[in-house]
Amino acid sequence: MNDFFRSLLMVTGEMSPYLLLGFLIAGILHVFVPRSFYNKFLSRDNKLSVLYAALLGIPLPLCSCGVIPTAIGLRNEKASKGAVASFLIATPQTGIDSILATFSVLGLGFAIIRPVAALVTGVCGGLLVNRFVPEDSEAGPAVSSCRVESGNKVWRVLRYAYFDMIQDIGLRLVIGLILAALIQVAVPDEFFLHFGSHTLLQMLVILIIAVPMYICSTGSIPVAAALIMKGLSPGAALVMLMAGPAVNMASFLVVRKALGKRFTAIYLLVIVGLSILFGLMINAFGVGLSPMTGQDPCCTSEATLPGTFKLICSIVLTLLILFALSMKLFSKFTHKKADPDTVVYSVEGMHCSHCEAAVVRAVEEIPGVDSAKASASRNTLTIKGTAAEAEIQTAVEKAGYTFKGKKTAR
Repeated sequence: MNDFFRSLLMVTGEMSPYLLLGFLIAGILHVFVPRSFYNKFLSRDNKLSVLYAALLGIPLPLCSCGVIPTAIGLRNEKASKGAVASFLIATPQTGIDSILATFSVLGLGFAIIRPVAALVTGVCGGLLVNRFVPEDSEAGPAVSSCRVESGNKVWRVLRYAYFDMIQDIGLRLVIGLILAALIQVAVPDEFFLHFGSHTLLQMLVILIIAVPMYICSTGSIPVAAALIMKGLSPGAALVMLMAGPAVNMASFLVVRKALGKRFTAIYLLVIVGLSILFGLMINAFGVGLSPMTGQDPCCTSEATLPGTFKLICSIVLTLLILFALSMKLFSKFTHKKADPDTVVYSVEGMHCSHCEAAVVRAVEEIPGVDSAKASASRNTLTIKGTAAEAEIQTAVEKAGYTFKGKKTAR
């Protein structure tokens, strides 16, 4: 049990700075970047939007969890699903920091291959999503987008980043963290080294273990170098460097919730399939390696506790999750006494704050609606005013949600 909690603390410590950064970037994108930017570059189902998204993501120092809120933010700002897939796949595999660290530890060959592989996998994944996941084929929070125009911009960034986004994905993130910690505790450190020269088997084993776990793109570099020095093939190490940072259990659960099953299936298949392909190519053609100059213990089993900065970030993230989820739970069970001219309707299909705002924006345009408030947790829409139920139903269904009529009192 002590090992589990230590592993959970280690994983949270590694992820929390990147998550906090990812949430902040999502908030900045939501408030400051004009929607026309996304409409111009990322909203079309074409090759250029997918390419732009991958090129935008490769330099960013975001891991597979830090990239999630940013990617969902892009989707909520009308980026196409293909562009979101490209960004989501390419971004966590590398970054400016990990490219430089790769060069110093693994040599120029790996330093070039990593961003190239990230670009290819991102573009391939985005094109497949554009081909097989039509924009209206999945229900979920990406259906709608809204932007609150009033209020101080800095406050809007912080509220969106550290309250609205955490309310939307916090519970799935916690579940994923717990599962990732359990996997790290259960898998022996020497497990990868028992397969000798069977390189394809090494890759498959690494995929089985590394894909569900959290592996940071920079911290995994010395681990890969150490495993290569102990006999792991360079191709299997590249599989770990590609697939490990690109996805984990937490990101899988959140992506599935936010973007749908078909999107998630393509997302995983592209990462797994192309990482194996690039690994086989590395083994076939060879790549120059430089001696390992050091070893960062951040992602190894010998790690003790996170450093002071990561520990502070973990505490901050934990408090934010607890606050956001407790407020969500409180709102679910808190019922205010309705005014005489207030009617509560049942609306299904809302999953997050963006869904709530989309429904509110749709019905507030109806003459006779004085105010409106939606709750995804309770599946309710509260209307104050004299608008007819038929008009409200039309507006809600036009926005893409299911109208169930007046909510009966319990």
